Amino acid sequence: MRITIKVGSNVLTRADGTLNVERMDSLVDQIVNLRNDGHNVAFVTSGSMAAGRSMVSGFQSLNPVAQRQLLSSVGQVKLIDQYKQLFDKHGVRIGQILATKQDFGSRVHYLNMKNCFDVLWQNGVVPVVNENDAVSLNGLMFTDNDELSGLIASMLDCDKLLILSNIDGIFDGDPSDSSAKVIREVANGTSVSQYVRATKSGFGRGGMVTKCRSAQKTAQTGIDVYIANGNAPDVIKRIVANDPSLPRTHFQAGSPTPAIKKWIAYSDGFAAARIIVNQGAADALQDADKPASLLPVGVREFEGDFRKDDIILIIAPDGSPIAVGRAAMDKETAQRQAFAAKQKPLVHYDYLYVYPHLNQ
Repeated sequence: MRITIKVGSNVLTRADGTLNVERMDSLVDQIVNLRNDGHNVAFVTSGSMAAGRSMVSGFQSLNPVAQRQLLSSVGQVKLIDQYKQLFDKHGVRIGQILATKQDFGSRVHYLNMKNCFDVLWQNGVVPVVNENDAVSLNGLMFTDNDELSGLIASMLDCDKLLILSNIDGIFDGDPSDSSAKVIREVANGTSVSQYVRATKSGFGRGGMVTKCRSAQKTAQTGIDVYIANGNAPDVIKRIVANDPSLPRTHFQAGSPTPAIKKWIAYSDGFAAARIIVNQGAADALQDADKPASLLPVGVREFEGDFRKDDIILIIAPDGSPIAVGRAAMDKETAQRQAFAAKQKPLVHYDYLYVYPHLNQ
């Protein structure tokens, strides 16, 4: 089994910002046990900036970009050194991968990243992954490590993605209300957005909204996703064993998605252009019962230039993004084709990812 495990900053750090080594030790023990049982594990860890806060002073006077560069650069050294010591106790080697969103921007880079993970696994090494905050630009940063972990789980064709936070899962009400209960199962395509509040906590950059979106998007590609409390005893072991006593939210996997579509699903941040389609085309693309390609005649407006094989974002008449895909022709050809009696797809269904209706 292939498993991606993501652990948030609020699990890994104490209230004063120092690393919670005891918690890290417990998580490492559980990851090693999975590895020894024959599973391939990719470990996505936050915590570098939180670790950096406990090591340097005076950063408050810096601008936000400089703060991130300083704290993440210093903190990443401390973080990975601590993990090395913990994995060394078990005789297990780790390999550090610092990723930026740009690393996944082209199909070639994407496959090269995948090959790196495969090589580490083949040689018994556990990949330890974090975003390279020191060089990531604001416009091309991952929303948080939840997005990064979803992309990695999809790229590696994982069976499970575990998102460990400081909350038990998605609640059917305000988590502070004693009557609120954890939603244990979320069927594929089901929205839980009405239960999620746009709040953040502690040292993390994201919140439950991004966790929920990432979980539903990843589950749609055919991966079982779990959100659980990383502070719960033996949380990883209990999720994998499907322990009924553990509070957690399970986003049930949809149908397996071809590898090229998994890449396209996460490539919208690299779109070369936007295409606004008419209502007929929008309805056809969003009809889950009848897969459809986008024909040039369905385009109402082109925003930006693009070439064959570029990623393009497809927009509904109301301005909402509905899909992302790889262009089968350039803009000029598509404009000519719009008036042809017989048309070829501008975006073929095999290279089209339609967003799930998460917020309806």
